[in-house]
Amino acid sequence: MTNRYDRVIVLTGASGGIGQALAREFACPGTFLALIGRDEARLGPVLTDIRALGAEGEAAAIDIRDREKLHAYLRELDARNPVDLVIANAGVTAGLGPDRTRESDADSDRQIDVNYRGVVNTVSGAVDALQTRGRGQIVLISSLAGMRALPDMPSYSATKAAIIAYGHSLRGWLKAYGVSVTIICPGFVTTPMSARHKGSKPFEMSAEKAAGLMRRAIERRRAFYAFPFLLAFGIRLQNLLPPVLGDLFLGGFSAEIEHDPRYREPSSDT
Repeated sequence: MTNRYDRVIVLTGASGGIGQALAREFACPGTFLALIGRDEARLGPVLTDIRALGAEGEAAAIDIRDREKLHAYLRELDARNPVDLVIANAGVTAGLGPDRTRESDADSDRQIDVNYRGVVNTVSGAVDALQTRGRGQIVLISSLAGMRALPDMPSYSATKAAIIAYGHSLRGWLKAYGVSVTIICPGFVTTPMSARHKGSKPFEMSAEKAAGLMRRAIERRRAFYAFPFLLAFGIRLQNLLPPVLGDLFLGGFSAEIEHDPRYREPSSDT
C-alpha cells in the first residue's frame, strides 16, 4: 500500500503547548496529521489550524495510558494511511510535595504511566508496520532533565531518562530495518506546563521556536538533539564532574512545581 499523502504523521500530546506548536510546524499541503490527546475540546482548534495551513488530518481523543484503545486506533489509521513519522510527545510533570516532602504516589504513578509507559504504548502500536515496510521514523520527546536529573522532580527526571535509554535501544534495533529513531531533549519551553514550574528557567524559549528547532532535527534524522545549546553543553560538562561538584551546579535549578489542575488526587475517603 502506498500513501495518499506525501507524509503521514502521528503526534501524541497534540493538545498541549509543544504538541500544538509541532502540529502547526509540520502542517503543509500533502501532509496528514493524526492528532492524539486526552482533551477533545483542545484538539479541535489545532485541527482547524493545520487545515488552514493546507494539511489534512484528524483528531483522536485517546489517553495514551489506554494501550488497547491506542493500539486499535493506530492499526486502523495505518490501514487507511500508512504512517511515516511517529512523534511521541505526550508528557506530564510534577514535583515534590509541600515543604519539600516526597512527591505523592499519585504524581509518581501518573508520570511513570504517561511519560514512559505511554511512550512505549505509542511506539509498540506503530512499530510493527514501520518495520514491515522497512521505512519510517520514530521521534521521542525527552527533556534535558533526562540528561541530568533535577532534585525537585524525581519521577519526571527518571521517566525522561528512561525515554533516552529506550530510544537508544530502539535505534540500535530498528536501524537494520530502515527505521530511524530521533531522541529530542528540549530545555525550558513556554507552555502551560512550564508555567507551573516556579523557579529558574534559563534560556526559556517560545513553543513556536522550539517546534522549529525540533522539526529541523527530525528532518535531518538526528539521532540525538538537545537544546538550547549552551544549557545542553553545560549539562554535558557537569556530568563529567565528580557528583559532589555536579550537585553544586544544580543548586540554581531549585523549583516548586504547582499541581496540575487537570488531575485530582484520589480521595482518601473509604
